[in-house]
Amino acid sequence: MRPALPRVVAFGGGHGLFASLSALRRVTDNLTAIVTVADDGGSSGRLRAEFDCLPPGDLRMALAALCGDDESGRTWADVLQSRFGGHGPLAGHAIGNLLIAGLWQSLGDPVAGLDMVARLLGAKGRVLPMSAVPLEILAEVIGMDPLSPDEVSSIRGQAAVAKTQGEVRSVHLIPEDPPACREAVDSIDAADWIILGPGSWFTSVIPHLLVPGLAAAIHRTSARRLLALNLEPAGETAGFTAARHIELLAEHAPDLRLDVVLADEGFAANDPHLDSYAASMGAKLIVADLAARDGSPRHDVFRLASAYAEVLGI
Repeated sequence: MRPALPRVVAFGGGHGLFASLSALRRVTDNLTAIVTVADDGGSSGRLRAEFDCLPPGDLRMALAALCGDDESGRTWADVLQSRFGGHGPLAGHAIGNLLIAGLWQSLGDPVAGLDMVARLLGAKGRVLPMSAVPLEILAEVIGMDPLSPDEVSSIRGQAAVAKTQGEVRSVHLIPEDPPACREAVDSIDAADWIILGPGSWFTSVIPHLLVPGLAAAIHRTSARRLLALNLEPAGETAGFTAARHIELLAEHAPDLRLDVVLADEGFAANDPHLDSYAASMGAKLIVADLAARDGSPRHDVFRLASAYAEVLGI
């Protein structure tokens, strides 16, 4: 009899989580995604404002990543991700966002709605929101005013934080003590591995550690903890070293311990401090060739899957 595959919980949002899930579903069939719910831009922001619901965009992307590789799965993934064109009231909305928001309105339960979409798609895993309520991100930023480069400013909203020209120093959540999704906490308690990252550091990775119920579960779980670093510093962390990414995580979650830090060889190559920073959090540094071959700053799904399989002992 084949041994049971590990129960893996992956945290994040957007394209980083999409890449991680696309790789993980190739190595385990026991997979849960816990997704940020702070997006306030684009289609998600419009639906959030109009219906006072969780922003569905990152949840939609996670579901699309878990679709199968057969014709049906690829078709559903394309449908979820496609957007209405034109200039009318539906222009710019992702079809998957409308499907999810419509089910939420009909069922009155975000988790039940996501589970129903997952069944419809034949998704290879479960997708859960990190909190039961929509959240906002508040960032402390320096360098917004060229005449006062050391002055600290506050920026509110995920979309604004992602585009800021200043240097983000820290982030907080509004509300400060949001309720964790109960099913998400249960999945962490039952996990064999939990995986943080890759993704936008301040808006997709760190926020999970700021929800008290999730943070407590991450700290107490018997699961092993893996941190997957990005391929390069970009966007919110442009110019930051790989080691600085780990330092930021420790600043926001001082009690967090890790077992493994997984880094692409290109990002790790010029950082002499990465190994010691990983060790300071209790982690072994594993460096692998994870980058796509087209020159874009994206993970190659199959290389990432191979790295995950090796680390998870599959």
